[in-house]
Amino acid sequence: MTDPLTDPLTDLLTGLPPLGVAGRLGRVRDRFAGAGVDALVVTSLANIRYLTGFTGSNARLVVSAEGAVLVTDGRYQDQAAAELAGAGVPDCELAVERTVAAQRARVTAAVGVAARVGLEAAGITWAEQRALAALLPARSATVPTSDLVETLRAVKDAGEVARIEAACDIASAALADVLPLAADDVTERVFAHALEAAMRARGARGPSFDTIVSAGANAALPHHRADSTPIRQGDLLVLDFGCIVDGYCSDMTRTVVVGDDPADWQTELIDAATAAQAAGVAAVRAGLGGRELHEACAAVLAERGLRDLFTHGTGHGVGLQIHESPWAGPAATDVLQAGNVVTVEPGVYRVGLGGVRVEDTVLVTHDGCRPLTKTPKDLSCLPSPRTT
Repeated sequence: MTDPLTDPLTDLLTGLPPLGVAGRLGRVRDRFAGAGVDALVVTSLANIRYLTGFTGSNARLVVSAEGAVLVTDGRYQDQAAAELAGAGVPDCELAVERTVAAQRARVTAAVGVAARVGLEAAGITWAEQRALAALLPARSATVPTSDLVETLRAVKDAGEVARIEAACDIASAALADVLPLAADDVTERVFAHALEAAMRARGARGPSFDTIVSAGANAALPHHRADSTPIRQGDLLVLDFGCIVDGYCSDMTRTVVVGDDPADWQTELIDAATAAQAAGVAAVRAGLGGRELHEACAAVLAERGLRDLFTHGTGHGVGLQIHESPWAGPAATDVLQAGNVVTVEPGVYRVGLGGVRVEDTVLVTHDGCRPLTKTPKDLSCLPSPRTT
């Protein structure tokens, strides 16, 4: 375990390559013509962080052909200035306004003479769209945009990959710290809290999503919320979790059996899910479709007569958000690119008994992938409860 009086994140970040924020605004502008816009109002906080380095909870970013303006409130005046400077985006002006009305007015002023103003369709409410549209000059029209920034975010630079890998490493180490607790009759919630605390102690800001700890019959529920269910001998135990390092997420799942003697049906599910996941990881490469990745996993389960027990998609992109482009599933249309970071996570579930899911986060390369999750898969059994 780490020294509780030190902050391991400080040393960790010192050794990571910088994020390549400086050129991102220019790459967004290069996409304006294809999107049919002259300016873009960015309302997704994840997209704003990606483009400017700003990490606060309230902002709007206007990107035009002439420049960019980050609009926020007085709580973030000093923080925003420091983060913009640190990210190396000198062409982004900072505007601090105290009221929502003043912030909206500053956004519309920054739009200037743009005739076609892009608004992020997935990142703005109807009320906000109507309010901004009412303030724009009559000559300006709002245009819904989709994935204008998200497509750029899907391909990670070296600094982003390093932070995701660091988050993966912290999660793996935290699991090793707390895994023996599962043999001591603790509840799902107690185990989840211990796992999250271990990730924070190693430098994570916190979990990247609500930690999933599913014991016994609960393991048949892919997104069960940890509750007061005790973890018992003979249970299948699904552990799906991750953490955040400098804004970037990790995601992994391991399934174990509590006790020394797994049932035949448990062994069957573990072997099948592990083989399906290995087939998916082996298939990953640039140019592979998300649907093809899903089918690589599903085909293994079909050979074993278990395909109907695979009830969700195979994976998703990971970055500033735990779920982002690209997607892998039965109806996915995305094609993997080198630099994508994706999960491969097939699962099989027997309602009323339990289930198994195995998941790694991997970096897509031109000829395959590099696993960022390093925890071994051979955690099929835990020892019996300790007697001391």
